[in-house]
Amino acid sequence: MRILMLGNSFISTNHMPQMLANLTGAEVVHHTRGGARLSEQLNPSTKLGSQTQAALQKEKWDYVVLQEMSHGPITAPRSFFSSVERLCRQIRANGAVPILFATWAYQRGGAKLTGKGWDYDEMAQKLSEAYHRAAQENNALIADVGRRFYELSDTQNLYATDGVHPSELGSHIAAETIAAVIRQHEKEAQ
Repeated sequence: MRILMLGNSFISTNHMPQMLANLTGAEVVHHTRGGARLSEQLNPSTKLGSQTQAALQKEKWDYVVLQEMSHGPITAPRSFFSSVERLCRQIRANGAVPILFATWAYQRGGAKLTGKGWDYDEMAQKLSEAYHRAAQENNALIADVGRRFYELSDTQNLYATDGVHPSELGSHIAAETIAAVIRQHEKEAQ
């Protein structure tokens, strides 16, 4: 099995692709850049975009995981929905299954959340709604990591010290959530 992960530091932090490889036995490749948006993965004139476009056209994948910049689904919804639609079309043309990696709200009470003037519950809900809508509209699978963070963040240390990125445990929960979606899909496909 081959998995391609498209996103940013939320994926690359703590070697999360290796965690996913360990959980699934798959070869996991990631095309990430800190702060990258999904629209960049579509742009062949950027280093990241040319790498992704070549991978989708010339290589074979089983699953392609899509992760938008942390607040992108809220602050740039038009770009988010358009990028997901275009990438899902390319992923299906490749013969692969798209999975949306729904991310989490910034840490409750953290400086980054406060700096944005957002409420934790509101950010969590808006991210969840955007990812679920994008998954439904594009018939994509969803790994709702954001929901897992929401359920566990009061009892587990899921965030790095910046209150934005995942701690090692947070990355492991993300990898486990994605792996569970893949295992379920594999079971249903038999």
